[in-house]
Amino acid sequence: MCREEAFVTQAPLGAGRLPEAVLRPATANVFETTVEQLATAIRLGVFVDGEQLPPERELSERLGVARNTLRDAIAALRESGLVTTRRGRGGGTVVTYVTPEPGSGTAPVRRGAALADALDFRRIVEPGAAWLAARQELAGDQRAWLVASAAAVWEADDTGAHRIADSRFHLAVATLSASPMVIESVTRAQAALGEMLAAIPVLPRNITHSCEQHDAVVAAILAGDADAARAAMEEHCDATSALLRGLLG
Repeated sequence: MCREEAFVTQAPLGAGRLPEAVLRPATANVFETTVEQLATAIRLGVFVDGEQLPPERELSERLGVARNTLRDAIAALRESGLVTTRRGRGGGTVVTYVTPEPGSGTAPVRRGAALADALDFRRIVEPGAAWLAARQELAGDQRAWLVASAAAVWEADDTGAHRIADSRFHLAVATLSASPMVIESVTRAQAALGEMLAAIPVLPRNITHSCEQHDAVVAAILAGDADAARAAMEEHCDATSALLRGLLG
């Protein structure tokens, strides 16, 4: 996919912030919560296919769990085909999850009222994240990361890569809000959205429109125009909701 560049792309200097932002200490049901967080992070592209997970010590500290709990959680991920573990010197746990071809999965549970609830939740939290991000004093590397995250969606060379890049863009916006509660909410919204988008085919015209809307969100955030950032993200959420309501019912 290509376009006339609306922004100067730079290396995604802030990409390393995603695991730090998305993964949070488990407060209850620590094993199950650890599995959920790691699996969600993998499916949303926080960790991508072929990437090695952070060392056990770093992950256990980030998640606030004992190492044996983390090892049990990683074992569950292995059994689900999300990761593989290499033993010996230079070994580690490597992501093996490949995003399913959109439209090839089974229909999501969310339909009717459940579908509306998930879309309404996203309509509340993601525009708020964009509004808050626009109010921050962003450093140069943060601004470059946001630009690069939007560019990566345009440049994705297949539908699976597009879905991962898209979720990473939205998580980047949430991360730049600097609110842990907002980040957690956007992560939940993106996880639900991913399940629904997996059940419908990718439509090229929608991808182009979506990327143009991303660019509008980026421009507003970089300009520090919080109201415009909120409005642009609302328009983006509304477009995706209309598509999903039409195709899923």
